Amino acid sequence: MEADAYITPSTVSTIGLAFLRPCDNRRASAGEHPIAEIHIMKQKIKVGIVGLGAIGKVHADAYAHCADAELTALCDVDAGRLAEVSEKHQVKARFTDYRDLLKTDVAAISICVGNHLHRDVAVAALRAGKHILLEKPMTLNAGQAADIVATQKKAHKVVQIGMVNRQKPEAQLIREEVQSGRLGEIYHMRAVLIRRRGIPGLGGWFTTKAVSGGGPLIDIGVHWLDLCMYLSGQWHPTRVSAMTYAKFGANMRSYKYVSMWAGPPNYAGVCNVEDFATGLVRFGRKATLSFEIAWAANSEESAYIELMGDKGGVRAMDGKPLKILTEYEGRLADITPQFNATSNPFHVQAAKFLAACRGECHPAATSAEGLTLMRLMDGIYKSAKSGQEVAL
Repeated sequence: MEADAYITPSTVSTIGLAFLRPCDNRRASAGEHPIAEIHIMKQKIKVGIVGLGAIGKVHADAYAHCADAELTALCDVDAGRLAEVSEKHQVKARFTDYRDLLKTDVAAISICVGNHLHRDVAVAALRAGKHILLEKPMTLNAGQAADIVATQKKAHKVVQIGMVNRQKPEAQLIREEVQSGRLGEIYHMRAVLIRRRGIPGLGGWFTTKAVSGGGPLIDIGVHWLDLCMYLSGQWHPTRVSAMTYAKFGANMRSYKYVSMWAGPPNYAGVCNVEDFATGLVRFGRKATLSFEIAWAANSEESAYIELMGDKGGVRAMDGKPLKILTEYEGRLADITPQFNATSNPFHVQAAKFLAACRGECHPAATSAEGLTLMRLMDGIYKSAKSGQEVAL
């Protein structure tokens, strides 16, 4: 398998050849990234990170594995955490206010702050002339996402959304199968992600709607819904009928669990988000998507996405070997593709972001796609609240 033209040999040696793909097989348009800027950009891109929690540290490690990235500035409100990550990556420029970082000469930044801060930091960064890799979810709602898209159009800078599951080797293989036509017309998708007891940081920002935007739907479901649309190529949802439930976290002291990400519980806080979301999305008369997303449920834990086409179907992201259900020589056949599944999706995501910054391809997950996803999220919550199907 050939490596992409924009991946340098040194980058390939650190992230592996497996399923390195250009974002879109096309160069970015001049409107998105002026050609003059491409010509003057140096080989190494100076990068900064705003927010050094768990995901911010992952971004820092990813850039450390990209030979064409130079991590030069870091920002976090926690001085201790800032010092820890800065020392690890030998970064001298350290800030507790993101606005000060934006005054530096970094060309690009990763935004890894709380969901409620995504719009403000992203808009400020674009206005300061920075390319941005924005963690998921894009924003709290579609209105905020639209603000970022509008600012990007004026700034002519790259915005890539952190939909890292797209970069998993099995996802890239499935996308290739769909685009080749070997699965035929994709007419239905399933997105299932069920945790038995997995509410994160009960009583903290995860379960506070004003800060997080919602519960498991916007936290983990965003990845699965994005993957279904990305892999199938269905980017025009038209209607949705959904319900959300809050059966476990709402009564915080009664919630029983074994372990808790971002714990322990803060019983002085609130939990005013759903812990289960389900529904059906219509893509006109072309396709449908059913979903079940839960932080907590009295159900066996389950995680997978499934695409059904009239020539073949596939279930993925379930931890099992990928299997394509199809026909061969007039018989039903199960095909198990062999591929290298060892590449780190965060490393690949960072490499593709840097390539987009150089104008060599489109972002691996565009702001327009992010806006579509946020409109779908808004529609799901609106349908659940009204008890009716809604148009998107």
